[in-house]
Amino acid sequence: MWMGGAAAWALAALVGVGAGCTDLKPGATSVLDLFNTGPSPQEAAEWAVDKYDPDKRYRGTLVLSNAYFGSEPLYVELYVKNASDPDPGVRAVAIRALGNHGGPEHVPLILKGLSETDRNLRLEATRALQRIHEPTVVGTLIERLDQANESDAEVRAEAATALGQYAENRVVEALISAMEDSSLAVNRAALNSLRVLTGQDFGFDMRAWIDWDKSTRDRFAARGTYQYPVFQRDETFLETVIPFLPRPPNEPASSPVGMPPVNPTPGSASPR
Repeated sequence: MWMGGAAAWALAALVGVGAGCTDLKPGATSVLDLFNTGPSPQEAAEWAVDKYDPDKRYRGTLVLSNAYFGSEPLYVELYVKNASDPDPGVRAVAIRALGNHGGPEHVPLILKGLSETDRNLRLEATRALQRIHEPTVVGTLIERLDQANESDAEVRAEAATALGQYAENRVVEALISAMEDSSLAVNRAALNSLRVLTGQDFGFDMRAWIDWDKSTRDRFAARGTYQYPVFQRDETFLETVIPFLPRPPNEPASSPVGMPPVNPTPGSASPR
């Protein structure tokens, strides 16, 4: 009964907003219309190719990449074009879009972001490489994991996470070495990836990892299934009581595009 009352109260409040505050969105014809404040797909596409306003290109690319239709080939071509935009913000959001909707063929463009001086570009590139499987990037990711090459701890942590999909000896060695990184976030990301790759868990005990690594014959015998990190949040109060409000844009867990199937050992670790 309480939830019903709460829903009725919230709905009444929204109806009041719709009746008395239509100036929130001129031309709105319903309560639902008041909440539909984003651009249409056509408007977003026009913004994304605006020659004179990098802010519009940024916003348009972001809207398209977050839309359910964002993987349409026409829009992927747009992300490819904007990945070479003169504005670093536009390049960053285009690289994010390629990570969400692209494939291994787009890795060369994404890799360019890792060589940028702009920290946000390197961050978006490492996150994009978590979602696309391409073994040729392993060496570059290991470089980004090294504190001597990458000053930003968040970029190093994202690189450690991306490496969790590659069952290679040099990857295990690099992740064990990352246990002595000065950033706890990097330590945690390296530990998560080691759990996935090896099925073992020695916590942050670097010596235990080294001893196990020296004694094991098959580092990947108990390998788990890698899944890239996804956005998740709980519903807000209004989202729980008002049926027509959009639900949280939570992503389903998934493996990277292009990654061959792995047969994990029962009970092996998960990435998060």
